[in-house]
Amino acid sequence: MADWKDTQRSRTSFSSVPRAGDPAARAERFDAGLRAHMLSIYNYMASGVLLTGIVAMLTARTGLALTFASGPLMWIVALAPLGFVFAMSFGVNKFSKTTLQAMFWAFAVVMGLSLSTIFLVYTQESIAATFFATAGAFAGLSLYGYTTKKNLQGFGTFLIMGVVGLIIAMVINIFLQSSVLNLAISAIGVLIFAGLTAYDTQRLKAEYDYLRGTEFAGKAIIMGALSLYLDFINMFLFLLRFMGNRE
Repeated sequence: MADWKDTQRSRTSFSSVPRAGDPAARAERFDAGLRAHMLSIYNYMASGVLLTGIVAMLTARTGLALTFASGPLMWIVALAPLGFVFAMSFGVNKFSKTTLQAMFWAFAVVMGLSLSTIFLVYTQESIAATFFATAGAFAGLSLYGYTTKKNLQGFGTFLIMGVVGLIIAMVINIFLQSSVLNLAISAIGVLIFAGLTAYDTQRLKAEYDYLRGTEFAGKAIIMGALSLYLDFINMFLFLLRFMGNRE
């Protein structure tokens, strides 16, 4: 009798465990994989931002930032990050994951050299305050993009067009030197990259469904980190125009 009860308990326990083909088991595996995928993206992105910050501070303290603020090196340091972005974006199918990783870290270093000049313009206290404000805003916006049920795809095209318009306005203001236009560019820039943070987070989350288990999944993590990195840095720079106290 006792054996019969033990057998029944064993059968009950076994039947309560989700089988591999059960929808619940598949959903659980999918959620675990998605969390791991997004965590890898955030780890890369945060490490890249940290590396950029360290390089920028060290470059400013050694006096090299003055060298990058004028002369031929200014254009090299300013345009090199853009070159890395284009190379990674257009060569993602050709490059291996290891190559993309090396390019991502090299990009973060070059960005640090480029951003070192902000220490010549703004106080360290205001830079730090703006950085933490950006980090808090980024976390909230990314969380919204991850959890919202609203489809943000329609906003993506609008925001990307906004970036193009923003670049054109910045080029025009180089010649106009209008303080009013500069303020408007800063405000619009913060809003655009705030929106892109939420949009890119949702996009990266959605991409996992058809990238998981493929050879491209590892590359997608690096390229996703690059997208969020650019959102963070640009939002920081535009916000710094408002919050930054000049030297």
